[in-house]
Amino acid sequence: MSMGRLTRLAQPGHFMRWSGALLPWVAGLAFVLLAVGQYLTWFVAPPDYQQGETVRIMYIHVPAAWMAVFFYGAMAVSALGTLIWRHPLADVAQRAAAPIGAAFTLICLVTGSLWGKPMWGTYWVWDARLTSMLVLFLIYCGLLALWRTIEDPNRAARAVAILTLVGAVNLPIIKFSVNWWSTLHQPASILRMGGPTIHPTMLYPLLAMIAAASVLGVALHLQAMRTEILRRRVRTLTILEAERLDAALLAPQAA
Repeated sequence: MSMGRLTRLAQPGHFMRWSGALLPWVAGLAFVLLAVGQYLTWFVAPPDYQQGETVRIMYIHVPAAWMAVFFYGAMAVSALGTLIWRHPLADVAQRAAAPIGAAFTLICLVTGSLWGKPMWGTYWVWDARLTSMLVLFLIYCGLLALWRTIEDPNRAARAVAILTLVGAVNLPIIKFSVNWWSTLHQPASILRMGGPTIHPTMLYPLLAMIAAASVLGVALHLQAMRTEILRRRVRTLTILEAERLDAALLAPQAA
């Protein structure tokens, strides 16, 4: 597919048409994957020999952590689209991704705390991985607040894009914190040299849940982008209608 074709598909009008047709299929696939993942989590995956049944928190915690980082990475790419290419959908994609990424980050932090209590004896420690994930959540919240603070959409888009790129420095910290510092958090056990360290009976259910969370995230993002486009259209029409009414009121006075 040519770059021109991709650009046309990414225009708001084209996006609304193809995303509307695609969204039910993506949502349906997400539902199926979630059902399969939940079945494998609760009825196939065994309890851990050390952690017991509490290891099942992993099947929510790990996919949530992956999606939290993924959505911020997608926002950083969208920020480049806003600042460099000034693409009409870049800010839409970024704004739609922020609350979803924040929600996944919050789920990651909550499930991590619940998992940490029986393992570490406390809900929270200022561990490098945990602290960097908390920083990610605060960045998400700051971006959402910044969008609401600046009234002009163009100024808000540029300011948020710049702050997003600055905050992207935290992503490699999240990834490599367990290698750079002494930490309670376990090191990478899936994406690592030498292959995964998790037994297949636990790895496959975990991969199924990661796939389910990924497709669910895509479905939520598509729907959020569609909602954001409609919201902006309503805002534009409201402004145009207000200007028309003002002109109609001023016309008799000018005559």
